Amino acid sequence: MTQPSTDLHDLTVAELASHLHERKVSAVEAAQHFLVRAKAHADLGAFLDTAEDVTLAQARAADARLAAGAAGPLEGVPMAHKDIFVTRDFVTTAGSKMLAGYRSPFDATVVSRLAQAGMVTLGKLNCDEFAMGSANENSAYGPVKNPWDATRTPGGSSGGSAAAVAARLIPAATGTDTGGSIRQPASFCGVTGIKPTYGRASRYGMVAFASSLDQAGPMARTAQDCALLLSAMCGPDPDRDATSLDAPAEDFTRQLNDDIAGLRIGVPAEFFGDGLAPDVRAAVEAALKQYEALGARLVPISLPRTELSIPVYYIIAPAEASSNLSRFDGVKFGHRAQNYTDLGDMYRQTRAEGFGDEVKRRIMIGTYVLSHGYYDAYYLQAQKIRRMIADDFQQAFKLCDVIAGPVAPTVAWKLGGHSDPLTDYLADIFTLPGSLAGLPGMSVPVGFGAEHMPVGMQLIGNYLTESRLLNVAHRFQQATDWHTARPQGIEK
Repeated sequence: MTQPSTDLHDLTVAELASHLHERKVSAVEAAQHFLVRAKAHADLGAFLDTAEDVTLAQARAADARLAAGAAGPLEGVPMAHKDIFVTRDFVTTAGSKMLAGYRSPFDATVVSRLAQAGMVTLGKLNCDEFAMGSANENSAYGPVKNPWDATRTPGGSSGGSAAAVAARLIPAATGTDTGGSIRQPASFCGVTGIKPTYGRASRYGMVAFASSLDQAGPMARTAQDCALLLSAMCGPDPDRDATSLDAPAEDFTRQLNDDIAGLRIGVPAEFFGDGLAPDVRAAVEAALKQYEALGARLVPISLPRTELSIPVYYIIAPAEASSNLSRFDGVKFGHRAQNYTDLGDMYRQTRAEGFGDEVKRRIMIGTYVLSHGYYDAYYLQAQKIRRMIADDFQQAFKLCDVIAGPVAPTVAWKLGGHSDPLTDYLADIFTLPGSLAGLPGMSVPVGFGAEHMPVGMQLIGNYLTESRLLNVAHRFQQATDWHTARPQGIEK
């Protein structure tokens, strides 16, 4: 076995997988390298739990399979999971005091499928509590810092995943996207992330926030890496997830190198209005020009109900959260208050102590809109508009093959920089429409904005067109090098 490269962390998932299969480096060496790196950058706040003995045992098993010629496609490649996926060998908290110290008796389907592909788990990654947030400041265990500027947010709720990938603490990570929680942190941290079509990846073992919106997806440095991970993650899971699509597993790398000449890229007027910061606009428009140079054609389109996506989402998602989080009552599992007078008081004290402010806020909103007398006025109307938003996309896809625009109106803001929750909510304006429609979407690094902070471009496809989206992103990354940029504060 040759000595591992000191720049092992600069390899992509695809490159590292090749090194492992060619026995240029062992899985144990790779795991040790990244464990050391994670400890060295613990100040970023990205990891919530690690277990070196578990990780090295997985790595030794991967080496044995590699030696026997029975290796999976991603055998021995290290990764980490957002702490919203339950795991047997690592603590699962969902970023909340309510689940402090909780250890699941089973693995989430996404976790088990990536393990079956041979990946080695380094640990669990910080996230907004129950995936509720746009800045990763709602975690009960402290905020994650953006590796490009430690005074800024990495985005949320998958901020720990994005920050860890950007800082080269891991080659790849899982995330979840309810209203933009893969795409927005990927944009803020300069990495690549994809949310597949709703139902593509099983939600079994994902701590639920909003069941009709939550979807798992990978985050890595390149579209090729995301395609490799998505191929392992996706596939039907009808026995354990009733929302799982009956769409067969597929190889999402198969179209990566297809020519995009003649591709019709829809550019929504509503994504380029007055609310878009000039620096973000410039980076995205430059990326669109690059696509034209690659042979694509820009097509003006309209998504007229874009602005309605914010009130619609913040009615539907809290309503579903109110229902899903009712299970955390101190009776069966999780936190239980120590001092209470009766059962009702135990419920009240437990939930008051266990939930953070943002989670309480969304539970209260959701309970309100579902209550008698308000269900028809709010929740039912929101669902009707949700259908109209989905219809807007279908009209747009008659004119184009993919839709492109900014991920967020600005680059990452300062930690604590938003004085009220509404400002955070408004930052999701470009990601919410696709989530409400259940469409696949991804973020691709396309440059830098103010203070040399990363800017991502969002690509949205029609249902079950992840391979096309990844192809469009991959061809862009073959022609540019934005995705290779390293945060200035992170040493080699």
